[in-house]
Amino acid sequence: MANDAQAIDDIDQAVLEVLAGNARISLKELAQQVGLSSPSAAERLRRLEERVVIKAFTIDLDPAAVGYPLQAIVRVRPLPGQLHFVERLIQEIPEIVECDKVTGEDCFIARLVIRSMAELDGILDKVAERAETNTSMIKSSPVKRRLPPLSKKK
Repeated sequence: MANDAQAIDDIDQAVLEVLAGNARISLKELAQQVGLSSPSAAERLRRLEERVVIKAFTIDLDPAAVGYPLQAIVRVRPLPGQLHFVERLIQEIPEIVECDKVTGEDCFIARLVIRSMAELDGILDKVAERAETNTSMIKSSPVKRRLPPLSKKK
């Protein structure tokens, strides 16, 4: 079921903002912060999940802390007739932690985590026969993945 941005009321918005700050907050504390009873807060969460407004509760891992000190953005342009094969290949490479299919000259923009430049070469070699790539190493991320503005503009 597609979610409807118009169906998010002020209480839903408050719930989402609190969860964006700390998705591990207790139900009791969430309820207090948004001015609801615990059962009402639980019902709000259930409905937000049912409507797929909330798709998952997850963790934000630091790749360097788990052995991946380098990150890269790779633009991928499949060779003629190779689009679907390259898409499957990208999905199978575990170091690719995020990938978007895009318009324009490139078909995919992938973010990957790597331990070394040699590892990057090995990963790129997997797609080299079927696609052209253009790689940029990530120096820093001044804007981390974040929620879009939730407040309604007046």
